[in-house]
Amino acid sequence: MSEAFEAFNSRRKQVLESLTGLKGHAEKVGASTLASRIGRELCDKLEEDRFHLVVVGEFNHGKTTFVNALLGRKALPVGVTPTTAVIHHVRYSPEPSAKIVRQDGVLETMPFDSLSRFAVGGDDGAAVKRLEVGYPAELLRDRIVLVDTPGVNDLNLQRADITYKYIPQSDAVLFVIDAGQPLKESERLFLRDKLIAQSRDKIIFVVAKADIWSDAERNEALAYIKRELTKLIEGPVVFPISAQRALEGREAESGMPELVAHLTAFLAEERGRIVLDNALGEALAAARSLSHGIDARRRAARMTKEEIERRIGRIEIDLEGQKRTVDERRSAMREEVAAIRAWVRRDLDRFVDDVVRQLPNIVEQSAVEDLRMHLPGFLEATFVTWAESESAEVARALEEMAEKTVAIMRESAHDAARRLSDDAHGDVKPPDLTVDTFGYDLGVAALFSVGMGMVFTNALLGALMAGAAPVLAYYLKGRVEMQTREKAREQAALALREAAAKVGPKLDSMITEFCDRLDKWVEQAGKEVHREMIDVLSAAKQERSTAEPDAERITGECDTLAKELDGIRESVETMRASLWAPVAHPDA
Repeated sequence: MSEAFEAFNSRRKQVLESLTGLKGHAEKVGASTLASRIGRELCDKLEEDRFHLVVVGEFNHGKTTFVNALLGRKALPVGVTPTTAVIHHVRYSPEPSAKIVRQDGVLETMPFDSLSRFAVGGDDGAAVKRLEVGYPAELLRDRIVLVDTPGVNDLNLQRADITYKYIPQSDAVLFVIDAGQPLKESERLFLRDKLIAQSRDKIIFVVAKADIWSDAERNEALAYIKRELTKLIEGPVVFPISAQRALEGREAESGMPELVAHLTAFLAEERGRIVLDNALGEALAAARSLSHGIDARRRAARMTKEEIERRIGRIEIDLEGQKRTVDERRSAMREEVAAIRAWVRRDLDRFVDDVVRQLPNIVEQSAVEDLRMHLPGFLEATFVTWAESESAEVARALEEMAEKTVAIMRESAHDAARRLSDDAHGDVKPPDLTVDTFGYDLGVAALFSVGMGMVFTNALLGALMAGAAPVLAYYLKGRVEMQTREKAREQAALALREAAAKVGPKLDSMITEFCDRLDKWVEQAGKEVHREMIDVLSAAKQERSTAEPDAERITGECDTLAKELDGIRESVETMRASLWAPVAHPDA
């Protein structure tokens, strides 16, 4: 294990200890719901977190050989023709293993030595979503998942997944360039249009097959590559490597040790700090909630059992009134979402009709051979341009709806807290109602702290292109020969309409899923302040059922709990501040 990962795992262990202490503290206070949430959403999540490293590049640029060098031996199949047709997830396992994840979600165990079945042209590639590969590689022990991808210079489902799903979720992207043909135009376009916009700060460039250069050529070639990359991205990080030398045991000559040192430092320090910072930020929010619970328990110590029951009853009545407000907000949300879904479907239909109307003129002005070569790319580019615009518009509409909903719910929670405060003689403080637990599944811990537009736009784009790309590829990439312009018109129109038929329901489903997530958050947020009070008062009521209350003792216990909580909070704040102390990085 590298020093960087040792340091990260040490910090992660400290954070987990603090979170576990906070969970135990919540249980002492009687805040059982909050204790369960800390365990489930903070401790368990941090325990399970992995770093995702995505390897991207064009066909025949040595991606899989490079992945094998990272693994330390020839684990994945390679050949002189393009081999990786299916995305591979490679994670640590004591023994080599492999599982198929099919498009319908079915998981199937397979022999490890059968991975070559899923090369380009293999028998099962089309029915497979990805392969889950286990391997006993030292690098993977550091909680790294390697994602080996098909070539990005092909119009297919995997490229859509890579661009719009895997890259946004990745912790680092290794873009593999061939030393023999560095920075082809197709690579420049992919970097400029797809990769850099989503992953500017986490791209590491790997120049594979660097052993083909002589010493004299090496400096000149690297200078050229860095100069050209600088036109696309500021300060590109570039490593020339020879995966073949690494696999032959000539590590020192391969360039791999320098790359791995930089990579592990980047993951453990840069990306790792973000993971820990998110967890510590949520811990501070939970600590604020706990302080309200301690205050409620202190007050309950001087109440009789009957008084506690009356207080719980009044809170439940107030909660019922709050429920009506929540139901009204949820109903309004559903109406807004129905309107969004309707105009999205209308926009999709209009887009397809407009392009189909323009196709005859486009086809007539082009040679048949040009159509066979360039029509798929033209249609995909046209579809992507529309999808990017539409996705951004949908994301803006959903973000506005979500922000309005959050503002209404925050105001409602403060009103409820004021009512409970009046009933408790001014002792209840309004809660700090956040949306940290309402996050889209893209590794974003606090959606509204970073803005939803780019996150949800990428998710929608992924849905559109994952549905459209394989349809366009099927009709327009050699499976159906276009011998005449008439055939080109027919196939292009058919491909567009079938792609739209795939995309429409998926868009509908994603918008609905977003609304369902927001709806669930609204329901939880509407109960938040009441639930905390009821938890603590119910625990106090349970105490009354077994013995007469000792108000002084309980007050003293609450003072001790408050002091302990201050200590936990101070420790969390100190750890969070120390995360961002400057750290030296190896030079690329």
